[in-house]
Amino acid sequence: MRLTSTIKKIHKRSPRLGKAVSLVTATGVITANSIAAGIPIWLMGATKVITGSQIADKTVIGVTNYWIHGNNALIDNILPDKDWRISLPEDVDTQGKYLLISNHQSWVDTSIVQYISEKRLPLTRFFTKFELIYIPVIGQAFYFLDFPMMRRHSKEAVAKNPALQGKDIEEAKRACALLKDKPFTLLNYLEGTRFTPTKRDKQHSPYKNLLKPRAGGLSLAINALGEDMDGILDMTIVYPDGVPTYSDLWKGNIKRLGVDVRHIKMPDDLFTAIQNGGYENDEPIKAQMFEWVEQIWRQKDQRITSMLAEFDTSDT
Repeated sequence: MRLTSTIKKIHKRSPRLGKAVSLVTATGVITANSIAAGIPIWLMGATKVITGSQIADKTVIGVTNYWIHGNNALIDNILPDKDWRISLPEDVDTQGKYLLISNHQSWVDTSIVQYISEKRLPLTRFFTKFELIYIPVIGQAFYFLDFPMMRRHSKEAVAKNPALQGKDIEEAKRACALLKDKPFTLLNYLEGTRFTPTKRDKQHSPYKNLLKPRAGGLSLAINALGEDMDGILDMTIVYPDGVPTYSDLWKGNIKRLGVDVRHIKMPDDLFTAIQNGGYENDEPIKAQMFEWVEQIWRQKDQRITSMLAEFDTSDT
């Protein structure tokens, strides 16, 4: 506590020095925590894979939550005063099962999700590329934590081997199914990549603050997990002072942040159709899914504008 109090005082007396101290402190603590957590995650994760042990699985999740708690404690204790406005539904539960969709602007987004989720939502997973499994420690941690890992096959590979047709979808469904028997928050960035004005203009997006959404990943998750879900959550993140880099977070440069999480409801008939594989096999159902996602995106675009305006109004 004395160290964190000292760092906050440095921020007030010498902001430039405070940023440097915060960044160095955060880098050191996160590195040490990652090493300390990585070893038991790897050992227990390997035990889980080999034996199927539920105790090993729970240990992996527990150690990961401890690692996230350490990062969140840094945000609370070494960063300068900040105006972070965070809104979540009161009825979400750490033992629930949720799909979470969000806009995407920065690598910081995932850290913010971890920050707002602690003690309010289950551990967050997201779709990753299967190739990440070859990255030491991190890739295996994703695998041990049942992150759905996508193995995509190029058009050229499918042309050479038609048996690969649809295999990526089958494997993704199987990966999602691993979450069925445990609490989860499965995050899907529907834009597929981080937003920039250049990307928006290049794809002729009809939205001011967003890229065009994609519906395939969300549909796949509903198809695999529909019966086991407690709901779909929609998260909107805004950075009123500009899109930050990851180092901006630990320097304390993100003075203002807005996060709005709310329940959204898909029409029952559409949900049932998607759950039964309609997105892949029925063009009218696929069109309905796109229409619903675009409606959500229009609302989100307006919400982003409103959230940014609220910051500007409160500062005047």
